[in-house]
Amino acid sequence: MKRILVVDDEENIRVLYREELEEEGYTVDVAANGREALNKLNTFNPDLITLDIKMPEMDGVETLRRIRGIQRDLPVILCSAYGEYKQDLTTWASDAYVIKTSDLTELKDTIKILLSKD
Repeated sequence: MKRILVVDDEENIRVLYREELEEEGYTVDVAANGREALNKLNTFNPDLITLDIKMPEMDGVETLRRIRGIQRDLPVILCSAYGEYKQDLTTWASDAYVIKTSDLTELKDTIKILLSKD
C-alpha cells in the first residue's frame, strides 16, 4: 500500500485530504508544517508528499528544497490556493503543482500518475 504524507498548516485540509486519500486506498499521515514533515520523512517513509506552499515557520518551497536534499527522487506535489506560484521558478523542483479546490479529482489523478511511475 502506497504511503502519502500530507503537509498543510490548515487542519481542515489535512483532515479532508487524509479522508479522501484513505478512501482511495492509501496509507496517509499528516504534518502541520515543514519541520514536522522533515521529521516524518524517515519515520513514515512516504512514497509521495503533498505540500502546501504558504505555511508558518518554514514555507513549502524551503521544505521542498530540503526534501530534495534528503530524497531527491521522492515525488512531491505542491498544493496551493494561489495560482501565481505556478509561474515561480522555485516551485519547478516539484513533480506537479495542483491548485487547491473542494474537488480533489485533479489531486487524486496526479497522485495516481506519479505513483504509477515506480
